[in-house]
Amino acid sequence: MARAPRPLPADPVETAPLSEPVRALARRGELFRFAKGAVLIQEGSSGDTLYIVLDGRLRVYGSHLANAREITHGTYGPGEYVGEMSLDGGPRSASVMALEPTLCVVVTRRTLEAHLAEHPQFAFELLAKVIRRARAATLSAKGMALNDVYGRLKLLLETSSELLPDGTRRMNEKLTHLELAHRLGCAREMITRQLNDLQQGGYVQAPRGGELLILKPLPPRW
Repeated sequence: MARAPRPLPADPVETAPLSEPVRALARRGELFRFAKGAVLIQEGSSGDTLYIVLDGRLRVYGSHLANAREITHGTYGPGEYVGEMSLDGGPRSASVMALEPTLCVVVTRRTLEAHLAEHPQFAFELLAKVIRRARAATLSAKGMALNDVYGRLKLLLETSSELLPDGTRRMNEKLTHLELAHRLGCAREMITRQLNDLQQGGYVQAPRGGELLILKPLPPRW
């Protein structure tokens, strides 16, 4: 972990898209830069630090015990924070990797406790964040158990896309086939085959380097 060079050309805490409660907490932390591919958190390790993303993108992932594949729980960019699940002192529940050069503010548990003493209302935001992520993890686990690969892919495409005025849908993120495979717990080749079939059927359009478009409702089964 390399400490961010100082002075920075601008105050990244003030210019980042943070909510005011998170910005107030970020002012108490330390700036660190992480290279692409750097692992900030290792699943199962001990730690009590919170990472607030100012710039870049982080991937939160874990190991699927049944098939030893990595499962992506989510990707987080500026304004988000990760690491809150281990602030109780327990082991880390997932690993975190930088998908691109990323600037974070690192906040220790002691610093967070001091912040909560002065701003107790922030506890509600932190609790809501933990609940939302726990609920999302539960739904993801149910989807993994009840759906085949196509069912999981269909659910991901439909819930991670926005409706456009012309009736088509556009993915909110640019995800590679490997990233989709990590989200769904399957091989990249399986995702490539499924998307190629959907593209040939006129259901999706996947421009190189652009967001995937859903041109018409996806069939219930494939």
